[in-house]
Amino acid sequence: MREVIKHLHHSLRASAFCTGAFLCLLFSAGTQADEGQLKGVKQEISRQQDQVATNRKKVDLLQKSLRQQEVGIADTAKAIHQAEQRSSELETSIRSLRQQLEQLRQQQLGQQELLKELLNAHYKQGKQNQLALMLSGEDSSQLDRFTVYAERLSQARSHALDELAATTTELQLKQHQLGEQQKEQQALLAKLIEQKQKLESERSQRQKTVKNLRSQLTTDNQYLAELKENEQRLVKEIEKARAAAEAARRAAPMDGLAKQKGKLPWPVKGRILHSYGTSQQGELHWKGMVIAQSAGSPVKAIYPGKVVFADWLRGYGLVLAVDHGKGDMSFYGYNQTLLKKVGDTVQANENIALIGDSGGQEQSSLYFEIRRKGSPTNPRAWLTR
Repeated sequence: MREVIKHLHHSLRASAFCTGAFLCLLFSAGTQADEGQLKGVKQEISRQQDQVATNRKKVDLLQKSLRQQEVGIADTAKAIHQAEQRSSELETSIRSLRQQLEQLRQQQLGQQELLKELLNAHYKQGKQNQLALMLSGEDSSQLDRFTVYAERLSQARSHALDELAATTTELQLKQHQLGEQQKEQQALLAKLIEQKQKLESERSQRQKTVKNLRSQLTTDNQYLAELKENEQRLVKEIEKARAAAEAARRAAPMDGLAKQKGKLPWPVKGRILHSYGTSQQGELHWKGMVIAQSAGSPVKAIYPGKVVFADWLRGYGLVLAVDHGKGDMSFYGYNQTLLKKVGDTVQANENIALIGDSGGQEQSSLYFEIRRKGSPTNPRAWLTR
């Protein structure tokens, strides 16, 4: 956003300089300035004020469009993320079903072989039925043994038939599940292609808006003024979030970050583009750090807490704030999409957002900030070395 916003306030400074120079010339002329000249000065001032107001309106409209486009991109990116997760789940399930089907087929083959053996045994036993044995003069104990053997053989055959029928039914059920999941996966892949095309179109429209913003914010003064206003918006939202967090803490107290200095995991690993305390523009300094990473990479919570803010904020894009208790909060900005909403409880290292370039950034990165009782602190000191 630095360059996006860099262009509004150059014309303001230029306009102010021209107005001042014009006034100096007139006053140096002393009493020679007549009513007509004074009227001309007033007209010039009015014209430049109108121009500033017009530029401001254009910037506000462009920022409104940027918000709509980036929120649309966030929705699409979130849908893609969820679809990819579901696709991964389906792939794992399909792989498991295929393994189960193979095991069931082997089990079915074994049961069929056992049934064949039982049928053969039953057939052979049938050739020596009880009547034949009685006529042959065998004693009664021998006849009893054959009777018991025949009954057990019949029971085994019946049990084998039941097991084979159950295996066949389960096999058919698994085959049906596999077919249904394969259909869902194919539909999901087609939807993913469509959503990714939509995302590219939305990104293209956003790029045009960012370019138009750049053409409106033409001076350092304009850029600085925009940055200050953005920071004021963030501070205002922080105060709201703090008030909400304070109320929530009364119901469920949290331990804060006091004992975690130098121990917290990084929200994302990457090259540090801007460090805490370095110059941002003019007298304005970075209140957090900016970490470069590719779009779509997961952003992780640094510590357990509760989400108290999750929305688009001018200059910072899609921002998520987590309350950790005892007045400690962490902020994650510039995101492509948010995976959590206000009220959600998060754990350390849990995915809470995806890296992006929202807020008009030109490079995908994460804006990361830690505040203690509303005041920013160097986040680097709290992260692992």
